[in-house]
Amino acid sequence: MLHEPAAKAEKDAASEWKAKLGIKLFFLYFVIYAGFVGIAVFATESMKIKVFAGTNLAIMYGLALIVFAIILGLIYNHLCTKKEDEMNKEGEAKQ
Repeated sequence: MLHEPAAKAEKDAASEWKAKLGIKLFFLYFVIYAGFVGIAVFATESMKIKVFAGTNLAIMYGLALIVFAIILGLIYNHLCTKKEDEMNKEGEAKQ
């Protein structure tokens, strides 16, 4: 017994655009993360500095990385949805 897909998959006209955006956002995150690693490796003592409410830089930077990743994911989702809607409207106008 074969199971068919729940929905027919169509060609994603925005896939190349989404891939490029994903790579750009990845490199943005990579630079910020590399800063964290750089500080941890080359300026270890500075990670002990209290920056907010008695919490040190290591904890705050780590939490900021997590929040930043979530924000980047939301931005990626928003921009991709917007681009897909835009391209779908263009495709409907051509037909």
